Amino acid sequence: MKFKILTLFPEIFPGPLKYSLIGKALKKKIFTIETVNIRDFSEKKSKSVDDTPYGGGAGMVIKADIMQRALESAKKNLECKSKVIFLSPGGKQLNTELIGDLVKIKELILICGKYEGIDDRFLKKNKIEEISVGDYVLSGGEIASFILIDTCVRLIPEVLGNKNSLKSESFQNHLLEYPQYTKPYNWEGIKVPEILLNGNHREISDWRLKKSIEKTKKIRPDLIIKFNKSKKEEV
Repeated sequence: MKFKILTLFPEIFPGPLKYSLIGKALKKKIFTIETVNIRDFSEKKSKSVDDTPYGGGAGMVIKADIMQRALESAKKNLECKSKVIFLSPGGKQLNTELIGDLVKIKELILICGKYEGIDDRFLKKNKIEEISVGDYVLSGGEIASFILIDTCVRLIPEVLGNKNSLKSESFQNHLLEYPQYTKPYNWEGIKVPEILLNGNHREISDWRLKKSIEKTKKIRPDLIIKFNKSKKEEV
């Protein structure tokens, strides 16, 4: 899988993506990262890329013509299925289902915004999908791109190695993950639940499902609605 990133700050990458299991996958070239510096497509000596917004208001807006040249450069020599994404708080919410669709695409072109955003004409002309990593505003799209890339790469079969790790994670089947324990058995007077020690895998599985449901009901009741709906559809 390949990620091309349009950014004003290419030096930020690969950043946290060069560590841990994701970092190992990057070294093995299971996925690759290529940055495109948006400033390279400015025709001004100052390399400025933005201007004041029509209609007034605070902040600056990145210009459509500069973004168009940057995108066309990124699209050169494409040899596989690709998709262009603008990381924006005004986009579709990133979730497990969406990540599952994105990881099937061989090449993702990620646009990292800055300031007050990008001229909307550029987004409309190129039919670019907007994706948000949460209901909050970041200082730029670079941090959001780390999140999107990490969540995609973890779903590549060669990365985690153990498929069961993915099956039991939070948000799989619309449930949060059950609580986990390890040694010592008794820590500061708090003992590991006895059911996890009895060796009965069916009982352990049922207990974990119960705990996942309890946690999800308490913390994310919106997910329980999706979980119940999925169970009805299975019948």
